[in-house]
Amino acid sequence: MSASPLLISPNSVLANALLRSIDMLRPRVHAMRPRRIEFVVGTQINGAPHLGTNLVQTTAFLLAKIARREFPVETSVRFGALDNAPYEVILDPETHHAYQATYFHALGKAGVDELIDTYYRAFFDSLSEATATDYALETYTDQQSSPAFRAEFLRTLERLDEIRWWLAPSHGVVHVRVPCPQCGWAEKRADRTKLVHLDEDGARFAAVCLDHGPYEIDVDPENRTYVDLATLYRNLVKERLLMRGNDTLYVMLKGGDWAFGCQLVDGALGALDAPGTRMPIRIFTPQVLAPTGAKLSKSLLRDRGKDALPTDVEPWMIDTTQWPRDTDHYVDALLWLVGELLTDPKHFFRSFTVKELGRIMTNRPADLAQRPRAHEMGIYKRYFDLIASGEKTTEIRVDDSSRKRLKEGDLLRFKCRDEEVLTRITRIARYADFDEMFEHEPVSSVNPTASREDQLRNIREIYPPEREALGVVAIGIELVGL
Repeated sequence: MSASPLLISPNSVLANALLRSIDMLRPRVHAMRPRRIEFVVGTQINGAPHLGTNLVQTTAFLLAKIARREFPVETSVRFGALDNAPYEVILDPETHHAYQATYFHALGKAGVDELIDTYYRAFFDSLSEATATDYALETYTDQQSSPAFRAEFLRTLERLDEIRWWLAPSHGVVHVRVPCPQCGWAEKRADRTKLVHLDEDGARFAAVCLDHGPYEIDVDPENRTYVDLATLYRNLVKERLLMRGNDTLYVMLKGGDWAFGCQLVDGALGALDAPGTRMPIRIFTPQVLAPTGAKLSKSLLRDRGKDALPTDVEPWMIDTTQWPRDTDHYVDALLWLVGELLTDPKHFFRSFTVKELGRIMTNRPADLAQRPRAHEMGIYKRYFDLIASGEKTTEIRVDDSSRKRLKEGDLLRFKCRDEEVLTRITRIARYADFDEMFEHEPVSSVNPTASREDQLRNIREIYPPEREALGVVAIGIELVGL
């Protein structure tokens, strides 16, 4: 009797249209022919992440790895650390207006950097190593201070009447917080913040501080006025700015609960005449649900106290730093989980209770949990067999960003369908092209069954000229017995 499958998922409209989850990107890749793909993920820096947060981030790295192999183009991940999350909120006892100080204004750059280092740096470094994917980190404070972001924001103000109902459907008042220059506090809902002047040089806002009263402040592309945009507005400006890139395809990774809010962002983009072929691609990851069926909310549980934690939700699911083993072990478990979800669109484009995700993660095959971490490469069966037999001792690839991480002594795992073989890198040599490579590398070490001419022809059927132009890396390998 066969064992029950680990994952059982119903069909859906989207899943029925796809063979693989990565195919969501294929129409835009075919239309745009990008030189690179960047996966963009943002996270509020407001304490320890929960499982849902790390699930989105892990998906970004794993999709970057898959896309690099599938299309093939250079890929990377951009992590937006949202340090404009509210650190403290107080209420004006007379007017009942709420005021907030962001994490940046409360802790400063050094404090925010410490939070990132504490909760995310090792996690991202481990993901980067495991998927051979580079990443860049940018705080919201850095983003809003860039002249390009500020200029894009100012351009949206010129058409504020056309977008305000999309960004604030209930009342049409868009939340633009410009913190008091003396204390850094701002009205949370920006009820009394008004745009009083706009011209080609910039904008002037009037606002009211709880402690320092009314003030006016200018915003232009070059000055240092802090512009704290509400969530939908921030995403509108960010995505408008990314759409101006010509040769990079940006893919926004978001939790499943964002699917509803993005309808409003798309409405605002449409009101600003964003061309359909340049509209952002978004991948919504599985939504992580509490036992009640609601979105798993760390802030809600925090507000209600630890006693509100359901009995079937383990502490590490709410605070992933409490995972019982080290960061690499946690990352490997997450990568395996997301890999399982991505195997079938029915598994990926759905929601899971946190208990169910925990069950799947803890049912990772024991042999996977014990095997050493290694670089991984997919390979055709005929070459896989030559490596497994020890006859092929040199593997050649184009020298893209993922290959630059390889070092002598590293473990390298080759995979073909359900088979894999572990090797150790004995040397690394780099060349301008395949012709130069064969001037130095023994033909028989690359493929003992084919001539140089046959190998060059086969290789160039795999790698087009623009890929060969990246350079060539020859990787010496030896079998590892475990």
